[in-house]
Amino acid sequence: MPYTIESARSIFPDTQVASAVPTIVESFEQLSAEDRLALLWFAYTEMGVTITPAAMQVANMMFAEKTLAQIEQIPAAEQTQVMCDLINHTDTPICRTYSYFGMNVKLGFWYQLGEWMKQGIVAPIPEGYKLSAKASNVLQTIRQLEGGQQLTVLRDIVVNMGHSPTTATQKVEEPVVPPKDLAPRTKIVIEGINNSTVLSYMENMNAFDFEAAVALFAEDGALQPPFEEPIVGQESILAFMREECYGLKLIPERGISEPGERGFTQIKVMGKVQTPWAGDSVGINLAWRFLINRQGKIFFVAIDVLASPQELLNLGLVK
Repeated sequence: MPYTIESARSIFPDTQVASAVPTIVESFEQLSAEDRLALLWFAYTEMGVTITPAAMQVANMMFAEKTLAQIEQIPAAEQTQVMCDLINHTDTPICRTYSYFGMNVKLGFWYQLGEWMKQGIVAPIPEGYKLSAKASNVLQTIRQLEGGQQLTVLRDIVVNMGHSPTTATQKVEEPVVPPKDLAPRTKIVIEGINNSTVLSYMENMNAFDFEAAVALFAEDGALQPPFEEPIVGQESILAFMREECYGLKLIPERGISEPGERGFTQIKVMGKVQTPWAGDSVGINLAWRFLINRQGKIFFVAIDVLASPQELLNLGLVK
């Protein structure tokens, strides 16, 4: 029986995915708007997320400048209301605009709001504000995560904000600004893996040569980001990479390869990814699960945030 995208998702079923991440994000969504705003503030300040200069360059903040300027100029009470509206997914012009921002712009948007809250330009969290018992429990759970998972939780919280229209809209096929310059290409070596497609994928992603990376996929191939549904088709995968993958540094370390059905090859690669939002200080433990077809093209790749460094330890990746 030939592979389908759905059946491909089950390759290497023993991968220990960080299931706590979507659970925490869901718990966050069930809190009051005030608690969510305060928890987001406490999480960023207490966990000491370091925003590097490179991160704000990646974000292309020109897309958010007009909205940020609008928030800066309104009274404090209205500023608080705007932030609560974003958290509550309220249908407002600002929330609809926010929903069209890419991941990096959303992260940069909240970073800028946080900086303005510190400076008193935007209404801060009231001094002495106490989280509810539920919110305190969520914050405590976040504190107990390792750094990469904490960063993933914060990313998912911020990305989910705003109001997305229920009707489908035509997306811009090409970015409004030209694609970023390619980074210097570095040769990738993965212990246990000599598959040229997988090695080229990693090298192209690190060079931000997304067109070359997408050319490695089958026309009906799919990429499954962490905790999301698969993105199918080269055009959609390219749009995703341009929006969310610029600035990432993939650090694959070791992998295993085994034959699949009908001439396909299953490959699992373990390693880390570094994001400009935390620089070199935090590495997110990842697994890439590839299914390569008989023509050497990527039919499917799932990217999983791992539950702990233990699986890396099991493969000898952590000393």
